[in-house]
Amino acid sequence: MSIPPPLVRIGGDTDYQEDDMPHYLLSIQQPDGPPPGPEVLDPIMRDVEIVNTAMRDAGVWVFAGGLTDAASATVVRDSLITDGPYVEAKEHVGGLTILDVPDLDAALHWATRLSTALTLPVEVRAFHPGSS
Repeated sequence: MSIPPPLVRIGGDTDYQEDDMPHYLLSIQQPDGPPPGPEVLDPIMRDVEIVNTAMRDAGVWVFAGGLTDAASATVVRDSLITDGPYVEAKEHVGGLTILDVPDLDAALHWATRLSTALTLPVEVRAFHPGSS
C-alpha cells in the first residue's frame, strides 16, 4: 500500500494558509566511514552554522540535528530488535533539518544553501499536511 503524496504546488500557487505553512525535511546524505578530520570538518561546520543562523533569522528553522554513526542504529520490526542500520548502504542519513516554509521552492532554496555548506547531498521531502 502506498502513502498518498502531499498537496503539490502548481505554478507557484499553494493551498496552504500563511499560518499553516508546510514543513519540509532536509535529510543530509552522509557517506559511511569516519568523519573527516578537524582541518576539513571545522570550516564545513562554520559554514553550516551560518546557514542555520540565516534560517533562524528568516523564521523558517524548526529543528536541526546530526545523527550518530549508522552502525549504532537499532532496528525494531514488530517485536524483533536487531543491531545495525536497516540496510547496508554506502550513504545514510547523517543529519536533518526541519523547515517551516511556504512552498517547495523555498525549501529547495535552503537545501541548496545547506548542501553547498556541507558539500554533501540533501534530500528534500514534504510532511503530509496536518502532520505537524
